[in-house]
Amino acid sequence: MGFELINLSSDIVERKAVEEVLNCNSFTERFGLTLTHRQAVSLVETRTASLKANGRIEFGGGVIEKIIFEFCDSPYIHTNNYPDTLNELTEIFYYFKNETMDMVSDDELISFMKSSFDGVCQGSLESLAGRELYNLARRLIFGKDAVEEDEEHKEDCDE
Repeated sequence: MGFELINLSSDIVERKAVEEVLNCNSFTERFGLTLTHRQAVSLVETRTASLKANGRIEFGGGVIEKIIFEFCDSPYIHTNNYPDTLNELTEIFYYFKNETMDMVSDDELISFMKSSFDGVCQGSLESLAGRELYNLARRLIFGKDAVEEDEEHKEDCDE
């Protein structure tokens, strides 16, 4: 009986999360971006898997809606890459939430992700996760000097 109650509760939370994601369409359609029910379900499943993979729990709607609202006006997101990009951004967010040891708020991390994605990364998710967010995490954990020393060491090795 207890296990069935947990599954029922989980199903209700997931359905509510899908509904919240679909409600974002009324805002994002002005940018030519909408998600189908199936894409919203996939995004919620990505969130659930990312939370599990990173040993995290989340109460409430989570950050999916924040990511959607922050990134929907990006010049690098179009109808053909919108669902996949949201899935990857969600995975990246939870991974780096752990890597930064929660030293930045959700809003700060999402804002940093967006400015980097639209700026120096020019829409590259690989550059965002592999360079910008990695460097942010290192700066937060080891201090700014650690990144600078690493870059100087790299230059010395190149000579």
